[in-house]
Amino acid sequence: MEKEYSIYLDSKKIGTTRLEKADAPMGVAFGLIEFKDIESPYLFFKDYCTKNKITIITIDPEFEFIDTQVIPQLKVFRQDGLELKGEAGNFISGMKEEGYEISVLGIGYPFYEEEFPHHVKAYEEMFKK
Repeated sequence: MEKEYSIYLDSKKIGTTRLEKADAPMGVAFGLIEFKDIESPYLFFKDYCTKNKITIITIDPEFEFIDTQVIPQLKVFRQDGLELKGEAGNFISGMKEEGYEISVLGIGYPFYEEEFPHHVKAYEEMFKK
């Protein structure tokens, strides 16, 4: 069963994710965000990034698409309160129709393997015949 992680921005809980997708060899976990009390994630992150001088790589108002660079104050925590720290940081990407994802980049081993054994196993299974 996938775990649920809490997402915080500037110490305020903005939602949860299951980090259901991965790039195991790179130590990356990412997943859809279930937002809490945020009507428009697109406007929320656009305004936050603009105010805090965080680069937005791509933005498209028509589709409410946004792809940010690393957001230093964006944090992901397990249910026991332990922060999942990626060496390269966390960022947001997505659009209104398909949802928005958080990516945690560069989670070190062996922690990655302990936290996401299902992602590591799925990656290893790709090479078995």
